[in-house]
Amino acid sequence: MALDQIHTLSVSGMTCGGCAARVDKALRAVPGVTEVSVNLADDTAMVTHAGRALTIDTLAKAATDAGYPATAATKKTAQDHASVKREETEEIGRAFTIAAVLALPVVVLAMGAHMIPGMHGLIGETIGHQGSWMIQFALTAILILGPGRRFYTIGIPALLRGVPDMNSLVALGTGAAFVYSTVALFLPSLLPAIAREVYFEAAAAIIALILLGRWLEARAKGRTGAAIQKLIGLQPNTARVRRGEDWVDVDIADLRVGDEILIRPGERLPTDAIILDGESRIDESMITGEPMPVRKSGGGSVTGGTVNGDGSLACRVTSVGDDTTLAQIIRMVQQAQGARLPIQGMVDRVTLWFVPIVLGLATLTVFVWAMFGPAPVLSHALVAGVSVLIIACPCAMGLATPTSIMVGTGRAAEMGVLFRKGDALQALSGIEIVAFDKTGTLTKGSPALTALVPADGFDRETLLVQAAAVEILSEHPIAHAIVAAAKGVALPQAERFQAIKGQGVAAMVDGVTIQIGNARLMKDAGIDTAVFAEEFDDRASQGETVFFVSVAGELAGLIAISDPIKDDSKASIAALHARGLQVAMITGDDEKTARSVAATLGIDHVVAGVLPDGKIAALDQLRGAGQKIAFVGDGINDAPALAHADVGIAIGTGTDVAIESADVVLMSGSLTGVNSAIAVSHETLRNIRQNLFWAFGYNVALIPVAAGLLYPLFGILLSPILAASAMAFSSVFVLTNALRLRRIKVQV
Repeated sequence: MALDQIHTLSVSGMTCGGCAARVDKALRAVPGVTEVSVNLADDTAMVTHAGRALTIDTLAKAATDAGYPATAATKKTAQDHASVKREETEEIGRAFTIAAVLALPVVVLAMGAHMIPGMHGLIGETIGHQGSWMIQFALTAILILGPGRRFYTIGIPALLRGVPDMNSLVALGTGAAFVYSTVALFLPSLLPAIAREVYFEAAAAIIALILLGRWLEARAKGRTGAAIQKLIGLQPNTARVRRGEDWVDVDIADLRVGDEILIRPGERLPTDAIILDGESRIDESMITGEPMPVRKSGGGSVTGGTVNGDGSLACRVTSVGDDTTLAQIIRMVQQAQGARLPIQGMVDRVTLWFVPIVLGLATLTVFVWAMFGPAPVLSHALVAGVSVLIIACPCAMGLATPTSIMVGTGRAAEMGVLFRKGDALQALSGIEIVAFDKTGTLTKGSPALTALVPADGFDRETLLVQAAAVEILSEHPIAHAIVAAAKGVALPQAERFQAIKGQGVAAMVDGVTIQIGNARLMKDAGIDTAVFAEEFDDRASQGETVFFVSVAGELAGLIAISDPIKDDSKASIAALHARGLQVAMITGDDEKTARSVAATLGIDHVVAGVLPDGKIAALDQLRGAGQKIAFVGDGINDAPALAHADVGIAIGTGTDVAIESADVVLMSGSLTGVNSAIAVSHETLRNIRQNLFWAFGYNVALIPVAAGLLYPLFGILLSPILAASAMAFSSVFVLTNALRLRRIKVQV
């Protein structure tokens, strides 16, 4: 069975939500495509398809044929996105400046005659009103053929193809005003005397104002991807590599796994590596979100993009290029930023039909005014029709969701929270219960042996050696604690090692069967543990993990392990409670130990004595009557639960299997990231709803006003110039509101 593949396209020509919806529709029509996410905020489309037969060229052709030229988005494309946006912003800024210079005298000549006392007469006595119209015509024509040409070269072909977009609305609106005015100027006999008015100022001002809106929009869109640009900028361009006996600077692209590199004090690490020699503190804040530098020494791993402190380090490269941690983080953030949330589906359906509906409404408006409006009928019909076309552009609707997603997930990345799956951003906002694994999640995952109590007739040291000989073959953190306690002692070779799921381990040591595990393991083996009942209860009530050792089928001793609770666990759980969330703990530990830890941390629900495959049933039990649940874990045995929960949150210091099964990854081992992830989710979804309310509310409220609803009541007819100003403001409002997410702060 072929695995799904993901291709990312860089798409040009998208100016509104309708454009994004048409690109989405064109790509979905390609056979084999299973999912499409078009991001208007950064001009990309992420396409998921099954099998290898479908090439990115085929996908690019589908988008291009729909009128939106597309190419494969490369790593360089992503890196150059900021510079492309800067160039685009500068180009639109220049176009707006030229348009403003041309439009200003047109507006002054046209509007000043009506608004400034004496100016009408002054124009008549100097250049004359016909001369004024000629000047307005010439300046507007230059404006349309110059900075305004883009609306016509894109909008008219789209209209002729039957897929009108925002540019089509602007082209029709300004074109109608310009043509009508030109006829009134040069062929006045074709119009009734009462309707011989010119609206050059409307065409000129609309183009200038919409260019102003696009310029502000481009500036804001350039800032939405700031987090990605920061991440990309973390990797230095060169690295100091050992070549023979010398250290030489080489391009980062020439690094190879196994190269020995030198990191001097204060330098940024060029790639992932293992420390061979030296000791230093590493600032990992841009990767993990943790502000305190981490002490690293020989054998420790370091991550590309982090900053070396005051020590000099010799390191060996472990990964390069797209395999580095930083590259994977960037890839995950980009995928999350391009995600298509469930809430976006409704927006896409509306925007796909919105422009054709607006064209119909504008036509109906003109017809109604022409049939029933007061004199001058044609002038009123033109003003109302153009106002409807201009004010209804769906830019704000198309930008409402993707800009919030980009800024929100980018801010989350800066806080050390990665949304691997975009829909988790929405799902997390509806979570009611947060369930935690215990070992390595709520606790530090570095347990230490606190007691080994031998039964009568057994020697403690001999028992420790036998237990360590068995546990050295296990990967469990508890096993590491026992082996560490026997450090420096020669261990015999264990044979026939067996891991008994959810109970413990067993093996042969020097021909004798050794079993190490919980009470269930002892009971199944027919071994009575009553002699240690009081010791067991006492230690379990203190939060220690307690289990037993048997030798040749006879109870030999009790082992107690203490795994310290993480420093921030209690504060993080209190913060979740403050949000009105319930907190649960699911653990394989016995009931007493689990209850002790839960009491210390203030946890609401405890499910103890759970086998690894029982965590799914535990989640379903906690869900109760359909409550949404998030699960936080770090180990291989947490993977099924991470996948089964409504949202799986993996601790980034955990296993790769856990991380791959999760929807959200916390780059540090700190649980403050759980609260950060939920905060970002809530704030981003609230921001999206604000944007959508504004975008839809704006159109619903102002389209009737533009059509002339207020004229019969108050004699007010919305000017196309005001319509253009309102439309531009709508998009800028949405983008500015989304950018507020860059200031999200989480108090724990």
